[in-house]
Amino acid sequence: MPDQHSTASAVVNLDVPGPTISRHLYGHFAEHLGRCIYEGFWVGEESSIPHVDGIRSDVVEALRAIRIPNLRWPGGCFADEYHWKDGIGPREDRPQMVNTHWGDVVESNHFGTHEFMRLCELLGAEPYISANIGSGTVRETSEWVEYLTRGDQAPMSQLRSRHGRETPWNVTFFGIGNEPWGCGGQMTAEQYVAVARQHATYARNHGQNRLCRIAAGASDDDYAWTETLMKHLTKGLGDKRPADIFQAISFHFYTFSGTWADKGSATEFSGEEYWATITKAQQIREILAGHAAVMDAYDPHRTVGLALDEWGTWWNVEEGTNPGFLYQQNTMRDALVAAVHFDAFHAHAERLMLANIAQTVNVLQAMVLTDGHQMILTPTYHVFEMSVGHHDAQRLDVHWKRQPTTTPGEEPADPAVDALTVNASVKDGVLTITAANLDPDQANTVELELRGAHLGTVSARVLTGETVSTHNTAAEPQAVAPRRFEDIETLLYDRGTQLNLTLPPASFITLCADITAT
Repeated sequence: MPDQHSTASAVVNLDVPGPTISRHLYGHFAEHLGRCIYEGFWVGEESSIPHVDGIRSDVVEALRAIRIPNLRWPGGCFADEYHWKDGIGPREDRPQMVNTHWGDVVESNHFGTHEFMRLCELLGAEPYISANIGSGTVRETSEWVEYLTRGDQAPMSQLRSRHGRETPWNVTFFGIGNEPWGCGGQMTAEQYVAVARQHATYARNHGQNRLCRIAAGASDDDYAWTETLMKHLTKGLGDKRPADIFQAISFHFYTFSGTWADKGSATEFSGEEYWATITKAQQIREILAGHAAVMDAYDPHRTVGLALDEWGTWWNVEEGTNPGFLYQQNTMRDALVAAVHFDAFHAHAERLMLANIAQTVNVLQAMVLTDGHQMILTPTYHVFEMSVGHHDAQRLDVHWKRQPTTTPGEEPADPAVDALTVNASVKDGVLTITAANLDPDQANTVELELRGAHLGTVSARVLTGETVSTHNTAAEPQAVAPRRFEDIETLLYDRGTQLNLTLPPASFITLCADITAT
């Protein structure tokens, strides 16, 4: 660890809680892509790998530990060529299809609606279903919702019963297509709105189930797409609120250090590439603010939520793997990118209602990697696990008095990048603080003045690696794993407590303590 380091200082008022940080900001995404579903979640009922009803037990156990709140399925691009009736009934009778988007492989349809809903039950996660509007019909959408959520003797309810499930499921989140500007149909925003309003109209609420219908939104900072959706969602509704048709609008944002054609290596990168990645990731805060500003103009009471239902790092695939399977390793750099995103999510908790990292198993910025019987937890997984205390907690704003920045480039015009993130929240009298030192070469100290309450016993853990490119492998599955963090100085005073934390280079810490009023 370098001897030199800088010091930051901030104030947190423990007795002034802010908006709730929805647990759904820590959501996940599972697409029929590469080895995410098959070999990842699904091994089949005849597998020697421990499973429950064909679903891998070790993967479920790992994800339950990070309290996965929701899971988006079946895509992604795959959603808009998926016909749900092909994935129900006896597996041996299900028709096959070609997955034209991802590897041009034959899809067995052995993992369908019942298998996915069973997975959500095992995980304790709420399902987020993405409907097919690219190649599907309004009737398909309508009947899928009926099949999932209706409980009487309606045609789809009876069909579900014949396939072994009498009681309906509860479905919270329902996406109306995916990336309609690209793989979801190559539509303009105006074209999409017309189709989406039809599908959303016939995605009915059955019984006590209430859908949160999510319109497929923009890529990155395409604010014009968001504005078009907002205009048409509010147009011609009379006294109805915009949320009566759609409850949310989504957008997608990915992080890489290169270009779409050559995104860079997941594990072999220069210092310049590292900082390009962090700089790109930090754009998410500005982009969230941009979409929120557009939505506020049309929906000042915030009846429509914002959903970032695809985000994460995207690197060149690992050598020797199918280019269409998007399999990549996961380093400490990826973990810090996640920390940057969580910092932005908390800042926009008033508008942002849901976020889904891409993807959960064996694809892109995965939580876990599997190879036969073996499962590896990634650095990103650990950041999710260390952030569980923020789920449904009330945000405590961090007021910076001095925050260190760095200028990673050599040109004077290169913008400075924040070197630290600090987030705080409170829930049931427990304070959670998470902090990341984004500088890969220099330790950073942060002096946190915690006002308005006293702390009980403080416990803390730190996540870091030998270098920012360190990652977990079959040979070294614990190369990056949380350990006890002790570099804390606690100073008491009348109004509260001061914590001095010295974060190692390229590290993430979490701290928990009970609080009592002063």
